[in-house]
Amino acid sequence: MSGMLGRGIKTMNDEFWKRKSLSEMSPTEWESLCDGCALCCLQKLQDEDTGDIFYTDVACKLLDLDACRCTNYAARAKLVSSCLVLSADEPETFSWLPASCAYKRLAQGQELPQWHPLITGDPDSVHDAGISARGKAHSELTSTGYTVLRSVDYDVSDEDPDP
Repeated sequence: MSGMLGRGIKTMNDEFWKRKSLSEMSPTEWESLCDGCALCCLQKLQDEDTGDIFYTDVACKLLDLDACRCTNYAARAKLVSSCLVLSADEPETFSWLPASCAYKRLAQGQELPQWHPLITGDPDSVHDAGISARGKAHSELTSTGYTVLRSVDYDVSDEDPDP
């Protein structure tokens, strides 16, 4: 399968992530690594005793909960002070990312999961695999509480989506 994803991303024929380090990627390649799960847009809790990080079901006010995309990506860091702006030069920020995240996986020498949109050519494959925040979160603008969804270290990336 080859072609372009909805965000103008090449698939399969140009497996740039296998031949380039994160710091060697073009801005377009870097952005295409995002699978659109939106887990990084969920509020997180950190256990003070263990340092473990957990995702809640409360999403950033800028997150489009259906599309799992930021509604103001260009200005997100100015509008939301806690927004994670990733950089290959600052891999320490990857600790807040889920184990399934392409940025984190590639930085750790792992492969992209089989459901990743760059592998499947389908931008909805992350949702179809049940990895994303779609249907699991609500906006901080309407939140009256939270539920812990899972640990950041919980790796669903290689699970069979159809058990």
